[in-house]
Amino acid sequence: MSDHLEKQYLLTGELAARLRVKAQTLRQWRVTGRGPAFFKLCGRVVYKVSDVEAWEAANRRDPGSRKNAS
Repeated sequence: MSDHLEKQYLLTGELAARLRVKAQTLRQWRVTGRGPAFFKLCGRVVYKVSDVEAWEAANRRDPGSRKNAS
């Protein structure tokens, strides 16, 4: 990948390290639709950094909030 694409996209292993989960967990999330949006580019699964950040924000839980207590 070019430098520009490397800053804009994460490979499965890179995202696994960022989230501190195994690459296999991300593969399972792709199958079940639980993880961040992804692309297949040039035969590789990649995650757009902005999509990952949006997914992280959407899954944030505030322990002091009743709204997130479910």
